[in-house]
Amino acid sequence: MLRFDRRPRERGDVPFAVQADDAAAAVAALRGRVGDVPVGLWGWSQGTWPASMVAARRPDLVAFLVLVATSGVSPAVQMRYGTAQQLLLHGYGDADLAELADLRQALESAVRGRIDRDTAQAVVDRYAGRPWFALAHVPGDLHSYPGTWDDMDYDPEPVIARVRCPTLLFYGETDEWTPAEESIGVWRRAAGTRDLTVRRLAGCTHEPTLAGADPPHSISPEYTSALLSWLEERIGRRPV
Repeated sequence: MLRFDRRPRERGDVPFAVQADDAAAAVAALRGRVGDVPVGLWGWSQGTWPASMVAARRPDLVAFLVLVATSGVSPAVQMRYGTAQQLLLHGYGDADLAELADLRQALESAVRGRIDRDTAQAVVDRYAGRPWFALAHVPGDLHSYPGTWDDMDYDPEPVIARVRCPTLLFYGETDEWTPAEESIGVWRRAAGTRDLTVRRLAGCTHEPTLAGADPPHSISPEYTSALLSWLEERIGRRPV
């Protein structure tokens, strides 16, 4: 197994295309050591977007995908969903959700260049004193915010349509960050693979751990069992 971390940020988030290039290089390096054997990619949350990208671009490198909490919608849509869920989980109501939507819209518009930073900052200042503000994941000072988010409106569906390898998707039953049902719908509608497996994990949220506890001791036995049996069935097979 080869594990690597996303490279440090230089200006905003590291573009998915750069992350995909790094993952492809890692797989090529691993293949150089282990030879011509099936190599797959495991990704979690935002890491599933570049993992899928590599599988779509380089079917010669990627034999299978295991994706945990993968989003079938754009990062912007996913963050709107996730932050709204944070407010709901903390007991906030419709009026707070409406203000959150206004706040995140101002951030997105500034990052897209549709409004200037001063205009967006005025919206941030309006809500910065709200007790839920920290749950919105919006910086308090947009003028020091690190530039743009190149992939904010990235659409994963065209990439999903090009994924041909066997793919296993895991979602916690109460995932508070990924719109699971919508994402599963996108994969089932668009996936290029004929070997798609979706598992919902009882007792799990955004991670495959019970009650959201820290791994490794709290990893769901259901997750472990499903992963091992799925891999056992497919090891040695080539992409479909």
